[in-house]
Amino acid sequence: MTINEIAQMANVSRATVSRYLNDGYVSEEKRKRIARVIEQTGYVPSQQARTLRTGKTQFVGVIIPKISSESIAREVAGITSVLGASGYSTVLANTDGDGSAEISYIKSLADQGRSDGIILIGTEITEEHERLFRSLPLPLVVLGQHVKGVNCVYFNDYDSMYDLTLCCTVGSSHPAFIAVPERDYATGFLRRKAFVDAIGHQGFDVDAAPIEEGRFNARSGFDCAARIMEAHPQTDAIVCATDEIAAGALLYLHDSGRVVPGDVRLTGLGDSMLAKVVSPSLTTAHYYYRTSGAEAARMLLELMEQSEAAPHEVKMGYKLVLGGSTHSPA
Repeated sequence: MTINEIAQMANVSRATVSRYLNDGYVSEEKRKRIARVIEQTGYVPSQQARTLRTGKTQFVGVIIPKISSESIAREVAGITSVLGASGYSTVLANTDGDGSAEISYIKSLADQGRSDGIILIGTEITEEHERLFRSLPLPLVVLGQHVKGVNCVYFNDYDSMYDLTLCCTVGSSHPAFIAVPERDYATGFLRRKAFVDAIGHQGFDVDAAPIEEGRFNARSGFDCAARIMEAHPQTDAIVCATDEIAAGALLYLHDSGRVVPGDVRLTGLGDSMLAKVVSPSLTTAHYYYRTSGAEAARMLLELMEQSEAAPHEVKMGYKLVLGGSTHSPA
């Protein structure tokens, strides 16, 4: 089925059908006839032809670091809900946390004209990333990391972890932290700094507080908690960089005969489903992941319409969620 055939069946000119498909002016009577024929025939305009006519692909590239992450899934749900409502399809690219793969995907999407814009759910933002951001010929929004002078939507990682540390360590005597690598500025550097500052402001000896660095999974949380408790058995509070790490630490504490929160208090961050189903439930911080994805998509849509707009940097809020891992039932 072609435009010419649609025009013939609707008894209008080819130009009229073209204007209709590109949202140009068509009289109401002719618009109804064309719509009726399209519905009857199931006609779908060629994407290649539409791209040639409009200069737009109607695709947006979304680059993610981990396809199995609950938080990223919620962010992507927010992104696709907004983009889909505006007629855009989403192309996902999974990097498995490889920064060089992020750069390759960004270049590919930009250089080969495969998308009208890019959303990068960022982890490690290097100088090479930042140079590339500023030289791109198409709009880009970073989600999850604060990059000055670049369009981004990010979380309040410092304040949320500071508050969680206070919640976990007030009344304790030997706090510890399970971190992730600092090359991830938000989750690694800022959350670690918040822990150190929070215990320092309470008068703890910062240098004496154990900090174990792990990975973004429960197995790593289990192993890190084991190393902490074996080397520092007096530890009575463990603050974790993420919920998944905290769930692994909780399993180790259970296996080693320690009671949570009676012997050891424990916190995560992210308010994941896992935080709710473990026993006791985790004290954590809720991040508005789906809302942040929707905000990033709206920002990108605005950029695609007004490419010269000044960079926007949006910091999302959070709320503490008190669970049984720090507070015994009344």
